[in-house]
Amino acid sequence: MKAMHQRDYLWCALNLLLDEEEAAALLCPSCRAEAERRRCPVCGKETGEVLMEENPGFDMARFLRLREGESE
Repeated sequence: MKAMHQRDYLWCALNLLLDEEEAAALLCPSCRAEAERRRCPVCGKETGEVLMEENPGFDMARFLRLREGESE
């Protein structure tokens, strides 16, 4: 068995995060909001916290322009 390096763990963590984001993108807005609520791992009740893992520096409009092939 091959030993895992730090980059291997990073690759796995990144792909797990991307998989979770893809699954969330398939949900309707109501279900997505429900899924973002933090719950107790034992009883399942809401803790009142909302998971918001957004990058405040991300520019969606710029991303969409670059994705379409426009240059800056």
